[in-house]
Amino acid sequence: MKKIAALTMVRNDDFYLRKWVDYYGAQLGRENLYIYFDGLDQQIADFCAGTHAELHEKIGSQVVSAEKGRLKFLSAQAAGLLSQGYDLVIGVDADEFIVVDPKLGLSLPEYLSRQKIGVSISALGLDFGQKLGEEGDITDAEPFLRQRHYAQIGTRYTKPSIVAKPCVWGSGFHRIKGHNFHIAKDLYLMHFGYFDKKRLEDRFQDADRVGQGWGPHMQKRARTIRYATELPARDFDRWTRFARICQTLCRPPFALNKPAMFELRIVVRIPDRFADIV
Repeated sequence: MKKIAALTMVRNDDFYLRKWVDYYGAQLGRENLYIYFDGLDQQIADFCAGTHAELHEKIGSQVVSAEKGRLKFLSAQAAGLLSQGYDLVIGVDADEFIVVDPKLGLSLPEYLSRQKIGVSISALGLDFGQKLGEEGDITDAEPFLRQRHYAQIGTRYTKPSIVAKPCVWGSGFHRIKGHNFHIAKDLYLMHFGYFDKKRLEDRFQDADRVGQGWGPHMQKRARTIRYATELPARDFDRWTRFARICQTLCRPPFALNKPAMFELRIVVRIPDRFADIV
């Protein structure tokens, strides 16, 4: 079995980080989780016990410069972990979960141990929304996937998150500089950052995020809720298969190492077999 680490950087995000620690801790072991808190004014939560969690000097004050600095730092940390004996490093935000299709009956490390990985592999991105009128406010009482059933197949979240060699991630883990990406079959990156209207509205009021320039970004991404609510839900297996082929063959002309999908807006309903995973 390959030795696998997961890392992330957070600021004022305990809601997602708690779920992140629970999920990746169960999959990989808490001793293989590396969490960096962006700012010495942060506090390491009790639920991080057993992980490698540390405070770091705050990186940047504006969203663009901060993201570049954050990913430069995380790329260096991943390279260090690979040099220390890890076979793979997973780099994701705290609201992102890499999930193996349950139909395979494999854990995440079992699946990844079977893959031949040169520099990196990507999971197919699923950006979850809230279907207003059908799905209520998110709670801690049940898994996310028992409360949210609709996601847009999103090229932004088909990220080269899993690396086998030292490399440099671009902002948001969206690409690896100087390398192509390879989308793995039956592997998904589930993004839950914009999956609840109330939580998103609260984020709009977060002075720290607004001060860093996140306001326009969050407003733009809030459309995921509109898509989940208004667009017809398509068959998951058929359209994820199509999306893998399309994103593998199509690239935006300005970034040939990122996936594209002709700006198609495809919402799928997540099968019940995923319900208890996250």
